[in-house]
Formats: sequence, C-alpha cells, structure tokens
Amino acid sequence: MNLSRRTVLQAGAAAALTPALPTPTAPAAARDLRPYASYWYPDSLPSGTPGPGISWRSLKNWSAATDPDLAFNAASVPLAARFTPTPANTTARSGQARIQSLVSFGPTSGNPSQGAPTADFYALTHWAYLDELVFWGGSAGEGLILAPNAPVVDAAHRHGVPVIGTVYLPPVAYGGQLQWTRDLVRKDSTGHHPLAAQLVAVADAYGFDGWFVNAETGGGDSALGADMLGFVKELRELGTAKGLRVTWYDAMTVNGTVAWQGALDSRNQAFFQAADSMFVDFRWSKSSLSSSARRAGRLGRSRYDLWAGIDVEAGGTGTSVNWDAIVPAPSAHITSIGFYRPEWTRNHLPASRTPGDFHTADDLFWTGASLDPSRPDTTASWRAPAVSVADRSTVTALPFATVFNTGHGLKWYEAGEITSDTAWNHLGLQDRLPSRRWAVRTNGSRPTVAFDFADAWRGGSSLLVSGALDAPATLHLYSTRLPIGPQTVVELTHRLDAGDARVELAVATAEPGAPGRAPSYTYFPVAAADGWRTTTVPLTGLSGAVRALAARLFGGGGQVRWRLGRLAVRDTATTPAAPTGLRVTDADGGGMRFAWQPAPGHVRHYELHRVLPDGTRRFLGGTCQYAYYVGGPAGPAADQGESTARFELRAVGELYNVSTPATTVHRW
Repeated sequence: MNLSRRTVLQAGAAAALTPALPTPTAPAAARDLRPYASYWYPDSLPSGTPGPGISWRSLKNWSAATDPDLAFNAASVPLAARFTPTPANTTARSGQARIQSLVSFGPTSGNPSQGAPTADFYALTHWAYLDELVFWGGSAGEGLILAPNAPVVDAAHRHGVPVIGTVYLPPVAYGGQLQWTRDLVRKDSTGHHPLAAQLVAVADAYGFDGWFVNAETGGGDSALGADMLGFVKELRELGTAKGLRVTWYDAMTVNGTVAWQGALDSRNQAFFQAADSMFVDFRWSKSSLSSSARRAGRLGRSRYDLWAGIDVEAGGTGTSVNWDAIVPAPSAHITSIGFYRPEWTRNHLPASRTPGDFHTADDLFWTGASLDPSRPDTTASWRAPAVSVADRSTVTALPFATVFNTGHGLKWYEAGEITSDTAWNHLGLQDRLPSRRWAVRTNGSRPTVAFDFADAWRGGSSLLVSGALDAPATLHLYSTRLPIGPQTVVELTHRLDAGDARVELAVATAEPGAPGRAPSYTYFPVAAADGWRTTTVPLTGLSGAVRALAARLFGGGGQVRWRLGRLAVRDTATTPAAPTGLRVTDADGGGMRFAWQPAPGHVRHYELHRVLPDGTRRFLGGTCQYAYYVGGPAGPAADQGESTARFELRAVGELYNVSTPATTVHRW
C-alpha cells in the first residue's frame, strides 16, 4: 500500500471521518444504529424487496462524503513492511510460492463493522504465511461488491498482509444477471469506465488494498469480453497510482463466455496480463499448472503471480491435494497457493466450540500435525503451509509489545483484572503474534503451548506453557529486527500457575547459520512467581539488533503451568496524549454511536469504558478508528433510576500504556 495516502487519510480524519451530530429525532424502534461492512450492486438493483436486514445500494451512487458509516469502516493501520528470517525448517522456502486466502468472515449483509459480543469468530492469526487476503462474499439477493471491514484490514496490515475486496458476479444458477456485468463495465462518453474509478475511490477511502474480480455470470459475448478487459485494465491503472492491486479469477474468457480453464492459457491470458495476479480455478492438473508457469515466464511474469486454487471449505485438512503439482519438495515451486475458505477451521467444529478449540484446529491447518514448524511433518497427507513456505515478521522497530491478544475472548482483562465479563471479537485489537507456532526445542518431553482464554494480563488471552518439563525447553517467541541501544530493555509480565519452574529470557543477535537450526542465544534469568509479575531485563552486553526472542524453561519433571501475559522491548516508555471531543452522536434504546478527535502522535487503539455509579469502570470496547458503536449485551442500557451515564475514552500506546481519559455524560 502507498503509505502516503494512509498518512493523509489519518491526518484528515477529524474532518473526513468524524460523524456529524444528527438533527434530533424521536427514537424509532426499527432503527438500527449498528454500522455494517459495506456492500453494493454495480448500478441496477434486483426486482422486488430486499430481505430483512438487507440494504440494496448502488456503487454508482456511492460517495465518501455521503457515506454515513465511513468513520466506522475506514482502516487506520498502515500496511507494515516485513522481512523473512532464516526459515524454521529445511523444507520451507522464501521467494517462491506465496499464499492467498479467500475468507468469508461473515454474511454479506449484517456483518458488523467493528466486531461483536461473541468470541465465536474466525480470528485468523497465521498471517506470517499469507501474502494476500481476499474479503470474500457476495450474493444475488444482498449485494455483489464487498468492502473489507476495518478490523480485518487493521489486523492484516499490522502483520504486513494486504487485503482486497470482492467483486462477485455470480453464475446464473445462483441468481446472477448479465445486466450486472454490463453495469460494471459500462463506459461513459469519454470511453472510460466510471465504476473502475468508483472501486478505486472506495478502496482509497476505506484504506484497503485492491479488488478481487470474479465474473462468473454466463451468456456474454466477445463485445462484453472486450469491455471487461478494458474495465480491468483501467481498474489496475487507476489503482496502481493509489498503491492498489487487482486479482482476476479464472472464469470469464476473452470472448465473454464463462469457461473455467484451470490454467493460464490463450483464453484468459489477456485478463492475467491486465491484472496483478490470477486465481487459477480448481480444475487445474499437474500438467496444466506446469504449462501455466511456463506461459507466465514467456509473458515476462512471475509464475508465482498464479494462485492455484484449493477448495478447503468442506474438507479442510482432509482435502485431497496434489501438493507436488504446486509445491514439490525436491524442486522449485510451480505456482503459488490459493486457499478457498480456510475458515473451515472454525466452521467444521460443533456449535459448542470455544476459542481454544478453534485455534487448535487452525494451528493444525497452518502448521501441520507436528504443531511445530521447526520439525514439520513432511509425511502427512495434509502439507501445511509451514512445510513449504517461510514465515515472515513485521517486528522491526521500538517500542514493541504484545499481550498475546488474538482479537477475541471470553472476557476482557486489564492489569490482570476482569473489566468486562462479556465475550467479544474485534480483530483490529489483535497483537502482532508469534509467527512460528509453536517452535520448541528440547531433548525431553515437549510441553504444550497455546493461546489461553481462561486468564490474561490484558485483552482476552495469554500464552500458556504446560507439561512435564523433564529437560530444558526453549520456546521461540518472535523473529525480530529490533535495534539494541544502551537503554534497551525487555519486559515480561508472567505468572507461574502450577509446579516448580525456572525461567530465562533468551535473546539472539544473529541469525542461525542455516534453515532449521537454532540461533545462538544469550540467557537472562527471570524469577517466576505465583502472581502476575513484571520483570525488566536490561540487554547488558548485547549490541546490534535483537534477531530472536525466546523463553527457556526448566522444571523438576513435574507438571508445570507458566503463563506469559505481556512481552515488550523498549528504550523509553512514553504515555500517549489523550483524545478530545468525546461525544455521543446518535442513540436509541438499543445502542449508541460515539465519536472523538484523535489523539496527536501515534496511538495503537482506543478503549471506551463506562464509569458505574460506584466509581468502577466497565470495558465497553476498543477500536483503531475514531468512532465506535456500543450495543447488544455490552450496551450502555440505563440502570433503574439512573438519569445519566458517564463514559471515558483512553488512547492506548504500543506499550499498552494509556492516556488520561476524555469524558462525556449522556442523559437517558
């Protein structure tokens, strides 16, 4: 992404993104103040009446100036640069196959802009293996063009992953109408495609990174094919100037008909050349991918601009895949990988699933049966991404901190205390998380390592190491490029829940000599305690840069449970300035919309609390945006006999230090 446009967007946030106070109106029972992720038809709308909770809107008529939910939907985290450390194993490669995921985080309509009061959510965390995320969805009865919501974009950008929206023109069998395709590619009197410019304007205003174009409505002809090609070319040309990208789906061919090729060939080559990359339909074979790779080379393009589609929606890790056709072990990778619907890791679980159940299944999908990328299982039928693709990291600058927050939880914790017992999800609050989950080196029994939701120092989760430590075990936490100065320290907030353990912080200042090898660590003792304790470790004697952070644990052979709630690396600790102008912009019996002026300087996110009559604070939610909606079970309903309610908003810095509050009082 072009960072300059994000800087401009943030600088103008107070004027462009802060909702104006509405003209007072009597509350209406049917009003829904909750903001939702945006979706549109290109221009013409279906006949009839939309279903409950669905709004039919035309992209042609959209503008940022009149978008009532822009403040809730505009991402605020710039796309981070990332690097590739020495691979964790000898089979993973850098600079070859990349991974794209097409993910449906919720329905097309009714997908909340800023999370929801439930922990049951596809909280993607294995960003280290991803190169592009497609915010997938769309349906003939709701809308065809989907803009990613801000929490997904903010979390992805924090990990260096671009996110693109979806333009879905469904097959006729699924309600597709050829008129919608004609609407999309229509030209104006100057020969330009107005909706190409509209798509670029949406991505620019919302802060995401481009579009996935999937034209699957049959019945077209060569004239329509030519118009679509011109549209894609203009979309890419206009988008490139804004730092955007375009991915084409292998469906429509140059003659305007829909015929999935499962290859790059003469029937879709022009679309591939017009776009930045192409998703190759699931019909591919070993020979078709090989020929596609050769054709891409003849065109002067990288073979890794082709995503070989793998449909895991139904089968997940049980899906039969000819992996050697894509990522052969003994030779160069043939193409990149395109996962369709990896949120199977959540969806296939029973309705009683917990966040821990989801992450166990998700780790199996991305890391493999060994659950350790430093010793991957290369014999399993499911060849997890960690086996073939090197992980990446964005941890390159001070200060750096993590509370191992995955973006969802059963409760909310602050300084080890529960400040809300309501389940929640908001992916934008997710930390930069460890990329190698979980690389453990030991000559004894391997302990279990997992995100745990039963307790936390801050947010909704912590890191829990449990098991019989009959030999020292070194847990890799982060690959980094953090400069070491005379005042650089590492802080750990940790707790010993059970057993007798000795803990050391392990710091490496050089990469290991070869893939799969452990770095050379310097060890610093960290005293374990029964209650939460913060230990500050000066990096005395070290210079250059921190290349890896790890923890080494010793035990007497008995069962140990050690919890890490926060890890930080810093030179100094600066408290962020406070936001200003906190106010309620709209309210009814079921919810409230808040807005404020952003705090000057860098802010990680904002947290909103309600001050209860006894003076205690209850966490209502957090966001990276400058507006927030509160409703549902966590909503600010009036207590019996209460005439006013007080709210406080704080800015949270990278080290999780917080500002003084901005306050407002609402009269019921």
